[in-house]
Amino acid sequence: MTLSTKNPDNSPFNILIKTFEELSPFELYDILALRNEVFVVEQQAIYNDTDYADQKSHHFMLYDGDELASYIRLIPKGIKYEEASIGRVVTSPNHRYKGFSRILMIEGMKLEIQLNPTSEGIRISAQSYLQQFYGSLGFVVCSEEYLEDGLPHVEMVFTR
Repeated sequence: MTLSTKNPDNSPFNILIKTFEELSPFELYDILALRNEVFVVEQQAIYNDTDYADQKSHHFMLYDGDELASYIRLIPKGIKYEEASIGRVVTSPNHRYKGFSRILMIEGMKLEIQLNPTSEGIRISAQSYLQQFYGSLGFVVCSEEYLEDGLPHVEMVFTR
């Protein structure tokens, strides 16, 4: 599925939504490179990014021109949590503060509701400093703070 829209400066960007099997080798490389650039290098979190959830997930890629600017994955219920989950929310340092993560989160939430109309919610593991961002999307903190990959996190849940 491809969604086309425009930046505030009127330049176009595209959102691709694909299952793992639908990803091209180039798209998969873009995804892994962006996740590595931000989570491993920038945030200095040494962890195993390839966790076998990718094969079961929907992948949301926001391309600004030819560059992967932002990405999330929607993980079905029963893989990470009892509920569906959105994770690996990441935006390239060159494309921050344009609302791309918000756009992808909303699209991910809409797809989960479309795929599972009786779904009770979406659970995320959020970096603690992003609680306000996720809260603005309707997520509520539902755990104490904990360390994940050396970074403070909280679980948050969105319910309808």
